[in-house]
Amino acid sequence: MAKALLTVRMDEDRLQALDKVAGGLDRDRTYVVTQAIDAFLDVQKWQIEYIEEAMREGQAGKFASAAEVASAFARLRSRSRRRKAS
Repeated sequence: MAKALLTVRMDEDRLQALDKVAGGLDRDRTYVVTQAIDAFLDVQKWQIEYIEEAMREGQAGKFASAAEVASAFARLRSRSRRRKAS
């Protein structure tokens, strides 16, 4: 794959953190930045695909019933109360 040059401005603290990670991995900045961008793009791709699938389901009329929604909210409220009690 052909490579292209990308220039990025960042604050000194972030650059030092990047260098620290790169040093710990015994890699250069380019490797670490490329890995970070790949991870970001993977998450964005997953999220877009998930949203598009949900949109298709919604357009096809596949919605949760009122009982399913109520049950999900009850579970979430129960978890929240348990966390607060801890």
